[in-house]
Amino acid sequence: MEQPNGEPEIILLENLETEYYRLQFLVDAGNEHIKKEMEISLQAGELVGVLYDALLKQYKDPGDPETLKSLNKLCVRLVFCLYAEDAGIFGGRNMFHDYLQAHQREARQALINLFKILDTKPEDRDPYLDDDILAFPYVNGGLFADENIIIPRLGEDIVDLILRRASEDFDWSAISPTIFGAVFESTLNPETRRSGGMHYTSIENIHKVIDPLFLDSLRAELKDIKAVTVEKTRRQKLAAFQNRLAGLKFLDPACGSGNFLTETYISLRRLENEALSLLYHDQIILDMGNPIRVSIGQFYGIEINDFAVTVAKTALWIAESQMMKETEDVVHMSLDFLPLKSYANITEGNALRLDWPRTDYIMGNPPFVGYSLQSKEQKDDILSIYVDEKGKPYKTAGKIDYVSGWYFKAAQLMKGTPIRAAFVSTNSITQGEQVAGVWKPLYDRFGIHIDYAHRTFRWDSEASLKAHVHCVIVGFSSAPNVKPKRLYTAEHFQVAENINPYLISGNTIFIDNKSKPLCNVPHMLSGNRPTDGGHLILSSEERDVLLQNEPLAQKYIKRFMMGYEFINNVPRYCLWLVDASPSDLRKMPMVMKRIESCREARENSPDAGRRKLAQTPTLFREQLNPDYFIAVPKVSSERRKYIPMGYLDKATIAGDKLFIIPDSTIYHFGILTSNVHMAWMRAVCGRLKSDYSYSINVVYNNFP
Repeated sequence: MEQPNGEPEIILLENLETEYYRLQFLVDAGNEHIKKEMEISLQAGELVGVLYDALLKQYKDPGDPETLKSLNKLCVRLVFCLYAEDAGIFGGRNMFHDYLQAHQREARQALINLFKILDTKPEDRDPYLDDDILAFPYVNGGLFADENIIIPRLGEDIVDLILRRASEDFDWSAISPTIFGAVFESTLNPETRRSGGMHYTSIENIHKVIDPLFLDSLRAELKDIKAVTVEKTRRQKLAAFQNRLAGLKFLDPACGSGNFLTETYISLRRLENEALSLLYHDQIILDMGNPIRVSIGQFYGIEINDFAVTVAKTALWIAESQMMKETEDVVHMSLDFLPLKSYANITEGNALRLDWPRTDYIMGNPPFVGYSLQSKEQKDDILSIYVDEKGKPYKTAGKIDYVSGWYFKAAQLMKGTPIRAAFVSTNSITQGEQVAGVWKPLYDRFGIHIDYAHRTFRWDSEASLKAHVHCVIVGFSSAPNVKPKRLYTAEHFQVAENINPYLISGNTIFIDNKSKPLCNVPHMLSGNRPTDGGHLILSSEERDVLLQNEPLAQKYIKRFMMGYEFINNVPRYCLWLVDASPSDLRKMPMVMKRIESCREARENSPDAGRRKLAQTPTLFREQLNPDYFIAVPKVSSERRKYIPMGYLDKATIAGDKLFIIPDSTIYHFGILTSNVHMAWMRAVCGRLKSDYSYSINVVYNNFP
């Protein structure tokens, strides 16, 4: 066994039980630290949830929006006080605990007085107040500025919860502001609480965005400086590097609780601390002023949720406090954390309707909303952004995901500048018909190109109702490339000459929707939509019961297949009444009952087109029943090397989750089931989660 850069060691298997500690170098201690931070942060989130529920019961009108706003602010203030006493920000340890314990009989008034004193400069305070409250420092930053928040009565159980569980039994100084900010927001967000969990972006996933965007190059720069052997030159370069860090600006235009901003701030400060350590060689420096140059004032965010804005600011302050402690250990001097700096850099508002500040890097995790799920306001947002030079929305603007708006705004801002951006997105914007709609305007109008990308990976939330979202990360700019392009698949990457919007190493081309095939081949059609409320469809059992009672129905029953039934050979049936005579129908009361139910379902539909179909309740929306056809399922598993295809005849009705090709020959079947066609399909098709989503207009009609 040989450690990296070390002397070889020999461990005999018989001695492994007692000497396993020598293998500790194989364990990534950094990951263990992150796991511990995550564990503590989740415990903190659960604690806040318990406190939140207990306080909510004390309010006279728990459902009132003003009540909830006050409760959210109260929780933020309590968390800051609990963190500040554990982190030593207030000065003496347990200051908040001891103050509240001394005044627990009038706890509500004690908190009102404390919040006011934390927002008052020492010179403006009443000098005749009790010493225990005058000992608290001036906090500033706007955190305690609102005196109108409603604080309810605090019963013994709540005071005990704060003093025992939240203060004595828990150390808040060890939380990760990156994780805790998101967990904190989730805990106090009624919608998230209803879904049963805490949603946050893991630190690992944040680094998939920020490392290739800027951190890797900054780390490489510091590594090169370390290698400089001339002391004076190295010191000059270190000072210049620190100033460079302090000059960078970052924007997250969908910042939520600020986890991308806090993790970026922490990463920059750690680089700065490393530079300071090299500059001062662990010497004790007297009278050097504040050695820290990197500031939370370099970090900008836009967020539509007012409470998330407050949490983001608080998370950045906590990150600033923790990093200042690390700097103190490097330069061996005490630094003043308070009063907090008031930066107006986290803006509340709709990012798609606001002007963005000009920064060096844009990053984040904008909302995932598919085009079919968007509200009217969200549709209007996209149509107001995806406009051509004349101000008219692009034809495809109504059929792209909501996240696309952030790409357009970023591309608009970066045109002709060195700004670079990277976003986490649903993978649908790099697949199928959306690709041309999302990306073509960005290439044509703003001259962007993709700098690096992570191909589809699963993005899990920490909610108990696991929401598996399939995501990509795309880094892009209009600036010249300064390093090789990397295309990541899982943990591996390939160096690419060019990455196109399908996230493939190759030329940039766009596969547009085509209404007809490129070649002289049979047309592919969509199967039949029943649009019947389920009344014309029969399970095996329902078919058997119907035939026992009404044998005449036999000639009007056919096999019915959607993609699932076709792939898995699951028996399902339908009433196919295209040629049914009125006299036959009158002889089948059970069939007539189903027809009447179908008519009612269509009449009661909010869709005008479906209501019109109530005039023909015996028929599917379409009536395609060719003698012989190739069937292609719309959706199939990505684990398959080949999409299952096959021949069916007129005894089977294809539903709308099956595509059909009438008039097709065995030659066409051979081409469609070839490895070449499958490779084409994988490159350009859409995805449902990660499953293949075949299409006529993109996949079939464009296949040469």
